[in-house]
Amino acid sequence: MEILIHLDKYLAALVTQYGTLTYAILFCIIFAETGFVVTPFLPGDSLLFTAGAIAALGSLNLWVILLLLLLAAILGDTVNYWIGHFFGQKIVDNPKIKFVNQEHIDKTEQFFKKYGGKTIILARFVPIVRTFAPFVAGVGTMNYQKFILFNVIGATIWVTVLTCAGYFFGNLPVVKDNFELVVFAIIGLSLLPMVYEYIEHKRHPNVPGIPTKKLKQTFE
Repeated sequence: MEILIHLDKYLAALVTQYGTLTYAILFCIIFAETGFVVTPFLPGDSLLFTAGAIAALGSLNLWVILLLLLLAAILGDTVNYWIGHFFGQKIVDNPKIKFVNQEHIDKTEQFFKKYGGKTIILARFVPIVRTFAPFVAGVGTMNYQKFILFNVIGATIWVTVLTCAGYFFGNLPVVKDNFELVVFAIIGLSLLPMVYEYIEHKRHPNVPGIPTKKLKQTFE
């Protein structure tokens, strides 16, 4: 479990031990992190960055990494959407399940209607929200054609930017010597969209949206 949760830290050793099987492991991790509401704890941003850094050393092929992880991210969100579509309402109506309720679904649906594709795209860069957004889109019956379009756009930007950032900058001495700080910085940057939406909500309280407090309650 320690290795699974902190795979970004153990990835180099994993490549040495498992070789090309590492591609399948990376695919499964990104697919699960985006595809199931119950696995938001898996590494996402930092794993993409680390995979890019290791690819720069020649241990992994950058193009294979980009293609596989892009496919994993798109399929993950798609599966999550359909889980929400077919089973989401049952989960919402079940009083034993506290992490989501109808009020939160209604609020989120308003958010989706107002911000449209930006919601799905920005969610890619927000930990936990990245896992939850496609589920809520499915529950709120967001148009699937729109969803899949923004799913592909968001996944492409997310995977490409972070993996290539790792490829070009991950092995710089200052980055290697302060890798944990870099990971925290990546997470901090990922949270900026949420901070922006919170500030906008405070400035315009009558605009439909999910303030940070409500969003936190959604995951409880």
